[in-house]
Amino acid sequence: MTQPLAYIHPEAKLAQNVVVEPFTVIHQNVEIGEGSWIGSNVTIFPGARIGKNCRIFPGAVISAIPQDLKFGGEETLAIIGDNTTVRECATINRGTSDKHKTQIGKNCLIMAYVHVAHDCVIGDSCILANSVQMAGHVEVGDWSIIGGSSAVHQFVKIGRHAMISGGSLIRKDVPPFTKSGREPLSYAGINSIGLRRRGFSDKQIAQIQDTYRYVYLKNLNNNDALSEIEINLPASAERDEIVNFIRTSERGIMKGLS
Repeated sequence: MTQPLAYIHPEAKLAQNVVVEPFTVIHQNVEIGEGSWIGSNVTIFPGARIGKNCRIFPGAVISAIPQDLKFGGEETLAIIGDNTTVRECATINRGTSDKHKTQIGKNCLIMAYVHVAHDCVIGDSCILANSVQMAGHVEVGDWSIIGGSSAVHQFVKIGRHAMISGGSLIRKDVPPFTKSGREPLSYAGINSIGLRRRGFSDKQIAQIQDTYRYVYLKNLNNNDALSEIEINLPASAERDEIVNFIRTSERGIMKGLS
């Protein structure tokens, strides 16, 4: 259902049961899936790919060109997965020639005034709380939560199931399954409550805790900590995920509590 005061470019592709409220503008080269609702005063620029059953609240701007002086007008995308909600005045820019897309996964909640810059990749079931500001090329793993008014430096990687305190300045990579806060951003334990809610067993959680003891509590440098982990702890999906994340980190990981 499209209100008469909305503008939809004739080349935009909307499923039949998409609702578009008044004063919204949808440009060409846009695709919106079944059951999605687009509120009033939303602007959706070329390159947007919005999935099924999404909700885009008033004032949001989707797929505007990147705020990047190197952008040369190349054709890129901004992809939003099924069942994702984008709240008021959030801005999601499309990609550049780096990844050719900015991507937000399924079942995410992008709260009001969030900015997701070019070439970011956000996994499924993530929450970005109010006014999170995300620079370009950031990667966020599934089920991560970033607290309100946090700022994420470009090229930072945040692992799965991480929980980051509101107001954080995120300059370094944040390993999976962790909680973090303070300034500078520091390890504050593992996200045990979130992991239990998502079906992790006590044994899995205990091994994650054991793994991070080597990283953050034994006064070892990262290389030595990883070696000790591989020698002393049995292999598991979670252990290996942590080891691989730290080993491949290009920016370095957040510090431990001092």
